Amino acid sequence: MARLCGIDEAGRGPLAGDLVMAGVILINPIEGLMDSKKISEKKREELYPTIIQNSQYHIISFSPQEIDQLGLSACLGKGLESIQQHLEADIYLFDGNQTFGVLGVTTMVKADTKIAEVSASSILAKVTHDRAIVQASKHYPNYGFEKHKGYGTKAHIEAIKEFGLSPIHRKSFKIKL
Repeated sequence: MARLCGIDEAGRGPLAGDLVMAGVILINPIEGLMDSKKISEKKREELYPTIIQNSQYHIISFSPQEIDQLGLSACLGKGLESIQQHLEADIYLFDGNQTFGVLGVTTMVKADTKIAEVSASSILAKVTHDRAIVQASKHYPNYGFEKHKGYGTKAHIEAIKEFGLSPIHRKSFKIKL
């Protein structure tokens, strides 16, 4: 039986915070896996340790500074390569439709809703991303990161207008103020 490594990311679109990628090879089946965006934060937090205990996994984060310096696509490519280097599989399946020039990666749109390994990687990436940005909100309380997780909500844009960019904002992202 082919060893499948599911791969997904969280934090591609926010104006602030890390880009997080995760690769997962399930050792045991896990009940309740689904695309991380389709389950509650509480359920994601409950599934996180179960996934850790029942898989081989690799999580990699790219800081806003790395994203600004290298670009989002280069970071995604580096993340895919890092997962390939850390997890041995026959198939590397990345959610979406782009391999970012990395050989040996297969893609599938909405794989996070169809394939357990990709759902698991989606949850690991999302929980890791959200925990980091909630932690950052304690250092930069004016921005409300704990509420919007770095995404460009109206309240977030208003905070940027009032306080400027914080050190965890992606300066290369164009913001309509």
